[in-house]
Amino acid sequence: MPRVLVVDDEIHIVKIIAYKLRGAGLEVISAGDGLEALEKVRTERPDLVLLDIMMPRMDGYQTLEALKGDPATRDIPVFLLTVKSREADRQRGWQLGADEYITKPFSPHKLLERIEQALKRGSAAAG
Repeated sequence: MPRVLVVDDEIHIVKIIAYKLRGAGLEVISAGDGLEALEKVRTERPDLVLLDIMMPRMDGYQTLEALKGDPATRDIPVFLLTVKSREADRQRGWQLGADEYITKPFSPHKLLERIEQALKRGSAAAG
C-alpha cells in the first residue's frame, strides 16, 4: 500500500486529505512541521510527501531543500500544497525541486488524481 506523508500545521487540512487518501487505499502519515516531517521521512519512508510551506520551526521550502538535497530522499515526489500563490513563490518551489505546486483551496479529487499519477510514475521508474 503506497504511503503518503501529509505535512501541515493545520490539523483540519490534514484530516480532509487523510480521509480522501485513505478512501483511495493509501496509507497516510502526518507531521505538523518540517522538522517532524524529516524525521518521519527517515523512519516511515513515504512514497510521496504533501508539504505545506508556512509552518512553525521549519518551513516547507527548507524541508523541500533538505529532502531534495539528500541522496536518500531526493527521489521521493514532493507536492507543495499552500496558500502562497504568487509567481515568485511558485518559482522558488520549482527551483528547490517540487514535483507539483498546488494552491489552497484545492479540489481533493484533483489532488488525489495527481498523487495517483505521481505514484504510478514512481512505480514504473522503479520497476
